[in-house]
Amino acid sequence: MTITMIIELLIVLLALWVGSRYGSLALGAISGIGLALLVFGFGLKPGSPPTDVIYIIIAAVTCAGILQASGGMDWLIQVAERLLRKHPDRITFLAPLCTFFLTVLVGTGHVVYTLMPIICDIAIKKGIRPERPCGVASVASQVGITCSPIAAAVVAFVTISSAYHFDVTIPQVLMVTIPACLCGLMAAAVASYHRGLDLDKDPMFQTKLQDPVQYTYIYGETATTLDKKIDANAKRSVYIFFGALAVIVLFAIFQGLLPSYDEVQVVKGGQSSITLINGVSESAAQLAQAGVVVKGVTEGVSKYLKMNLVIQIIMISAAALMIICCKASPKKAVNGAVWQSGMVAVVAIYGIAWLADTYFGNYLKEMQAMLGNMVASYPWSIAIAFFLVSVLINSQGAVVVAMLPLAYKLNIDGWVLLGVFPSVYGYFFIPNYPSDIATVNFDRSGTTVIGKYLLNHSFMMPGLVSVITSTLVAYALSYVFHGILGLY
Repeated sequence: MTITMIIELLIVLLALWVGSRYGSLALGAISGIGLALLVFGFGLKPGSPPTDVIYIIIAAVTCAGILQASGGMDWLIQVAERLLRKHPDRITFLAPLCTFFLTVLVGTGHVVYTLMPIICDIAIKKGIRPERPCGVASVASQVGITCSPIAAAVVAFVTISSAYHFDVTIPQVLMVTIPACLCGLMAAAVASYHRGLDLDKDPMFQTKLQDPVQYTYIYGETATTLDKKIDANAKRSVYIFFGALAVIVLFAIFQGLLPSYDEVQVVKGGQSSITLINGVSESAAQLAQAGVVVKGVTEGVSKYLKMNLVIQIIMISAAALMIICCKASPKKAVNGAVWQSGMVAVVAIYGIAWLADTYFGNYLKEMQAMLGNMVASYPWSIAIAFFLVSVLINSQGAVVVAMLPLAYKLNIDGWVLLGVFPSVYGYFFIPNYPSDIATVNFDRSGTTVIGKYLLNHSFMMPGLVSVITSTLVAYALSYVFHGILGLY
C-alpha cells in the first residue's frame, strides 16, 4: 500500500467521520468534498453513483410517506400497542418483535418513534426496567432493514449480486435474513431480560421518586395512540400498501409472470472488438448497445423486466392509489418524518457510495493483493469490514452499495456474502443514530442511557448479541440453502 493510497484512504475516512458528526444531509454532502479531493486533487477516475438503488429508495419512501400521511401508520402502531398492553409482562420480547416487523413492512426504521414512548410507558407501569425492552427494541427497528422486501439494503444486495452473476431473489434473501435476525433479536432479548437492577431496587430511580415533580413526570402521563380515531381511508391505505408488497414478492418468486423484452448481449467468449464494413472497428459492448447482432460476437436474447424497475413501478403506483382513493395529502407526506428521513438516506447513499466506488475502483488490484489471501482462506471475514464501515456511515444501504461490489471483485462467493448480510448493521456501536438518541429521551425513568465513556451505553450489549447471533445463523442457513439444497 503506497503513501498516496494511505493519504487517499484517510480522506475517505475523514469525510465519513466528519459527515457522521454533523449528521443528516451532511453525511452525503461532505462525502462530496472527499470525492472532489480524490478526483481533482489526486486525479482518480470517478466511480459511478448508485442510481438504481437511489431510484428504488425514492419510490419506496414516497409510498411509505404517503401511507403515513393517510394515517395508515397510526393504525399499524395501534395494532402493535394493543398487543404490548395485552401482555405487559412480556414487553422485553414483544417490543423488539413489534419494532422489527414495523420496519420489515415499511422499509425504514424511522416509523418506530411513536411506539417507543409507549414501550417505555408500559414497562414503567409494570415495574420493569425500561432499559431492557427499549434497548433491544431500538436495535430491532434497524435490524429489520435487512429483512424488508422494499428496504434499500435488500434491493441493493439483489441488484448488485445479479450484476456479478449471483442470481438471488428478494424472497431467497428474506428466507435467510428473517429467521436469522429473529434468532439474533430473541437472543438479545434473553440477554436483556434481567439486565440492570429492577426499578424497586435501583437506588438512583428510587431517589428520583422522592421528588414530587420527578414522580409526576415519570408516572403522571400515559403515552398512547389508542385514543386516535382511525378512519376508513387510513385502513384502506394499509390494504393498498400491503397489496403492493404482496405483488412485489409474487413477481420476485414467479418472474415468469413479468413482461419480457428482446435485447442484444455479448456472447460469452466473443471477441472484444471486430472490424465492420469500410474498416470501422466496434467493440462488442458497443454493438450490443446499438442492438446489432453479429455472429460469434453478439446475440439476441429475451429478458424479463428487472426487479428494480418492478419495485419502482409498483411503489409509485401504490402511492398514487393512496392519494386518489384514500385522500392522502402529498404535502403532509413531504413534511412527515418517514419521507424526510428517506430523502436524507438518498443523499447519504449517493455521496458515500460514489466516494467509496471511486476509491476502491481505482485500487482494485491493490485491494485484491492485500486482502485476497485472507478472504480466500476466511471469506466470512468480510463481515468484519461490513460492520466497521457501518459504524462509520450509519446506513446499511450505503454499506451494501459501497462494499458489496468490492467483495465480489475479491472473488467471495455470493452465498457467503448473503450469509454475512446481517453484519451491515453496526451503527449502534457509537450511539449517535436518531432512533437511539430518541429512545434515550423517551425513557422517563432515565435507565436507558448513553454512558459516561460513550461506548458503555444501553444499545451496545443487545446490538452486539443480535448482530453476532444473526450473522452466525444467517451464514449457516445460507450454507444449507446453497451447499445442501442447491437453491442458488
